[in-house]
Amino acid sequence: MILKFIILCALFLLLEFYSYQAFRTLVKLRWVLISYQIISFLLLAFILYSFSQVDRSVGQTKQFMFTTGLMLLIYVPKIVMTLVLFGEDIFRIGASIMNYFIYNAPRKEMMPDRRKFVSQIALGLAAIPFLSLIYGIFEGKYNFKVIKQTVFFPDLPDAFDGFRITQISDVHSGSFDNPEKINYAIDLINEQESDLILFTGDIVNTHAKEMHPWLETFNRIKNYKYGKFSVLGNHDYGEYVTWPSQQQKEENFKEIKELYGKIGFELLLNEHRYIQKGEDKIALVGVENWGVNFKKAGDLNKASQNLAQDDFKILMSHDPSHWDAEIKDHPKNFHLTFAGHTHGMQFGIEIPGYFKWSLAQYIYKQWAGLYETAGRYVYVNRGFGFHAYPGRVGIMPEITVIELKKGNNVA
Repeated sequence: MILKFIILCALFLLLEFYSYQAFRTLVKLRWVLISYQIISFLLLAFILYSFSQVDRSVGQTKQFMFTTGLMLLIYVPKIVMTLVLFGEDIFRIGASIMNYFIYNAPRKEMMPDRRKFVSQIALGLAAIPFLSLIYGIFEGKYNFKVIKQTVFFPDLPDAFDGFRITQISDVHSGSFDNPEKINYAIDLINEQESDLILFTGDIVNTHAKEMHPWLETFNRIKNYKYGKFSVLGNHDYGEYVTWPSQQQKEENFKEIKELYGKIGFELLLNEHRYIQKGEDKIALVGVENWGVNFKKAGDLNKASQNLAQDDFKILMSHDPSHWDAEIKDHPKNFHLTFAGHTHGMQFGIEIPGYFKWSLAQYIYKQWAGLYETAGRYVYVNRGFGFHAYPGRVGIMPEITVIELKKGNNVA
């Protein structure tokens, strides 16, 4: 514990040292530099104090989210500046070695001065994440996108050719602070001409009461001809706080499961339902949360009991790590899996059809969008809400619409 604290302090000192170097190279007014140092110290003290006051029995609060946003706003740009100036220092050290051994330069001329234009580049690059994070906090977190995808299956029952499914995931209602924006998102959901809607978990951050102010809003989601179904996410189990008693934890979990019904969704707990259309049917399977690094309550075998291998099956499983671990090679053959969980880290770069990057890809093999293995597919929703960082940059909140088509191609 002490070693971690020492390493953390050393990291903060390194970031502060290099960011100060960038300002000092460009700004010569002593009072401005002193003011910068004082403000940096006060902000760091506030962040450390705020995190030290986190109550494990309460969980994420508005204060925690504000502090997380402030920390990222301050230190992500400083990380950028540090990388640039550290790179320059490697060059300066290399130049000083050459000056000493090759050119025999006097000691005072050995180390080249820090170059002004490099500091300007560092500050310019740092401004990109700084402005992006501000945008993400004030605009990005509610910049809802409807993403449409067509998926082809050669064995899709004929009656389901053209069947449309809307998916939402990771609502995290305890983070919301703007009813107008959430109502706008509900309107977007209702505008989609879908046959079925699926909600793949995380209705709250921790406590059932987080959803109470939003029940009326989410009850505005219209009824769908073939139903409204949901599964649980890892946050729905209330495992990220310290509970006064096991009974209170269990009561909260019971209330959270009831929340889904209160907004009109049928919660599937390791079970399945048949969706009948004309003479054809498909199986909708819903498992509890199962994640490689999170709660493993999902039971695929129980959920698909009595289903035949050649039944057309759609699966809801919150965590996409379940896909590689158990789903894609399961003998029951799950044709299409709907997942969420990753949020795309709420930060990344995405140019539809050309480029997609986020830190999430270094943790999850499937982290946003559609993936395929041997004719089986998983779609990872980028999330409806937000958690921890109160914003989104590049990876926007998503409402998914999947159209099923009979055939052999993916469009």
